[in-house]
Amino acid sequence: MISVTGLDELLTLAGRDLGHSSWIEITQERVDTFADATGDHQWIHVDAERARGGPFGTTIAHGYLTLSLVIPLFGELLAIDGVRMGINYGLDKVRFPNPVKVGAKIRLAARVAAVTEVPGNGVQLDLDFTVEIDGADKPACVARVIYRQYA
Repeated sequence: MISVTGLDELLTLAGRDLGHSSWIEITQERVDTFADATGDHQWIHVDAERARGGPFGTTIAHGYLTLSLVIPLFGELLAIDGVRMGINYGLDKVRFPNPVKVGAKIRLAARVAAVTEVPGNGVQLDLDFTVEIDGADKPACVARVIYRQYA
């Protein structure tokens, strides 16, 4: 894990590779809980019997579940101290090139694409995130994520 303190140290991170998080397994219970929380009960996610005959041979995680998991995984890569507040400012581009089958393990790889100062005593981090699937050639998700930190 990389640790920084304050906005000045954040500004030095541009272009830095933040490495990889630990692997986490995508369980059917996690997928079902996400389906309940979002109301998205499409059979490819929650009906194991039907999904066995479907295009993936098993149930798969929702793309937005995969995307939401970057939050705890990113917490393993970068610790930011000495700021008043951090916010998720948004996403520039998100793609889901490969489904995550239930039982698969995923991890996050991150790189700081850009760091810029923002009005109001803040810093914006543009981060390139790649959610990798253990043993797969193509990632589950690639995204440009934007966070802002304020002192």
